[in-house]
Amino acid sequence: MIKFGKAVVKLRIPILIISLLLLIPSGISYFNTKVNYDILSYLPSQIDTMKGQDILLDKFGTGAFSFVVLDGMEDKDIKDLAEDVKKVDHVKRVVWYGSIADASIPTEVLPSEVESFFKNREKNSQLMIVLYDKSMGDDVTMEATDKIQGILKKDCFVSGMSAVLRDTKQLSEKEVFAYVVISAVLCFVVLSITMDSFIIPILFLFSIGMAVIYNLGTNFVQGQISYITQALAAVLQLAVTMDYSIFLWHSYQENQERYGDDHNRAMAHAVSNTITSVVGSSITTVAGFVALCFMSFTLGLDLGVVMAKGVVFGVLGCVTVLPSMILVCDKLIEKTRHRVLLPDMGIISDFVVKHFKAILLASLIILIPSVWGYTHTDVYYDLAGTMPDSLMSKKGNNELAKNFDMGATSMILTDSSLSPKESRQMIKEIKDLKGVKLAVSLDSIAGPTVPEEVIPTEVKKELKSGKYQLMLVTSEYKTASDEVNAQCKSIEKIIKRYDKSAKLVGEAPCTKDLINITNDDFKRVSVVSIGAIFIIILLVFKSISLPFILVAVIEFAIFINMGIPAYTHTTLPFIASIVIGTIQLGATVDYAILMTNKYKKNRYRGMSKRDSINVALESATQSIIVSALTFFAATFGVGMYSQIDMIGSLCSLLSRGAIISMFVVILVLPSMFMVFDRIICSTSAGFKGENFQVTDNGINRE
Repeated sequence: MIKFGKAVVKLRIPILIISLLLLIPSGISYFNTKVNYDILSYLPSQIDTMKGQDILLDKFGTGAFSFVVLDGMEDKDIKDLAEDVKKVDHVKRVVWYGSIADASIPTEVLPSEVESFFKNREKNSQLMIVLYDKSMGDDVTMEATDKIQGILKKDCFVSGMSAVLRDTKQLSEKEVFAYVVISAVLCFVVLSITMDSFIIPILFLFSIGMAVIYNLGTNFVQGQISYITQALAAVLQLAVTMDYSIFLWHSYQENQERYGDDHNRAMAHAVSNTITSVVGSSITTVAGFVALCFMSFTLGLDLGVVMAKGVVFGVLGCVTVLPSMILVCDKLIEKTRHRVLLPDMGIISDFVVKHFKAILLASLIILIPSVWGYTHTDVYYDLAGTMPDSLMSKKGNNELAKNFDMGATSMILTDSSLSPKESRQMIKEIKDLKGVKLAVSLDSIAGPTVPEEVIPTEVKKELKSGKYQLMLVTSEYKTASDEVNAQCKSIEKIIKRYDKSAKLVGEAPCTKDLINITNDDFKRVSVVSIGAIFIIILLVFKSISLPFILVAVIEFAIFINMGIPAYTHTTLPFIASIVIGTIQLGATVDYAILMTNKYKKNRYRGMSKRDSINVALESATQSIIVSALTFFAATFGVGMYSQIDMIGSLCSLLSRGAIISMFVVILVLPSMFMVFDRIICSTSAGFKGENFQVTDNGINRE
């Protein structure tokens, strides 16, 4: 690796020029990469709900719909409004009570619940349904909802998932740049305090920033990325790859002491040392992100690929771009040196080694409520309910619930050959279910007294297309609630009795599937991440015992982190329970590996158990604290700032997880070494040097 280090030093100017030029195509590619704001679209394509969505779009030309709440408007004004809404691009059809009556169906034969569905006479409020010709996450659909909201008067609102996704997009686009700025500023503050130069943190941030742009610029290979990945990618990449820059700097300083004024030689050796250490360290982080790719809910694949790629770019930037920057700015760095403000860590190491029994006892006591909290933390799946109250979509959804007692709305796709009698009987059974507000089909609207030939072709076309017919079901229950999930299961049982190929489609059934799928994903990702990192530690240390100890220590930190919300009565977004554990494990197990490496070297050199652990803890603590604080700084501010709860909650959990892992590694891991030293030395390679033996008092020279 020394040849590579010498090449980097020699070619530092060309490396900087090329790296700067590469920012241009990367930036262009980033701005042209499509962002997906529809989380439900990441459900597996083979499930019935997703197949049904495709059928709706292909056969009926309808991929989404919105409810428009109209307060204080007369029928004449609503009719004019409907004409204006129809003119909006990608609006396929506008339906309101007056439009049904205009379709030559006598209002007296319409079911009474149809009128109550569209009208609330007490509150002088009416409902309009807008159908779109694209999916709800399509940019043109979100633009259409925005234009419709602009057409409406002050007290009228567009509600539904398309409007929610529109607001999510606008909010995310407004905030995403602020995330990067907040993370960078807070990281600079931490690094300025913990490093010995004010310039070196700026170089770190520039180097990692370039790696972030390269990473985001190569996302075009995936076709699109989710807005969650877009929002988190830069912040997480900054958080998990800052360690590599810190290691290079410390290695450079050590080699400067060795080679004096020959800074080029010192940097060549620093690059060589960094490659050896950082590649090994980054493997665990990559493994954590790769574990997310095993999720059936492919948002995990989206985030996992982007972040694994980001770690690789972070490593490459650390051993090429950053050394070049440091050498070019070497004189400026020297002029801005200052004293490191961190205190001496000797006090901490002495305390831990002296009180290891009490620390382990306290850990066992803490473990019990942590595991209980970890298994009892509530999660939510309602993607719209946690949006800020100031958003128009949230106001629209609130008005919809208040004026029409409207919860989830779903569609049923059945075979068009189903007889009118069977269709009406099926609808009747669905109506009888608790919480069903409205259930209608073409046959149930007309009823047995009105022949199908009387119904206008335009209406029939909307409800029947080729081999499929469409039915509507609305519920009093909210999406993602236990009640609506049970209701969806009951509806599915009913429709499958009449038509085995029938499908229930919509936000509520999709969310029900999301809950079932992500529950399985959580177990799978946990097993894969723990298994992968267990194997990596086993191979790195050639040890049977250390993988159990190191993984157990970080899992203990994860239990504490994920258990706290149960006691603070905080409900987490569903994705947090899946990704936080594997990211925290992959990113912070490096703290434990660093401590273990130093402990191993000291043991091999013949130090006693107590001395080897004490020295390892004293020398590793500062690096662990700096690493954890930068991780905390990169994520904490975003958690506090973000109005998108899914982003804010994830960042808050990650920032807290870094600090908890820091304390656990500094306090609990050395205590574990004190207890299991004899087992570790007997089951691990590289702990016993030549002519050394293990005794109860440690390794002593024979």
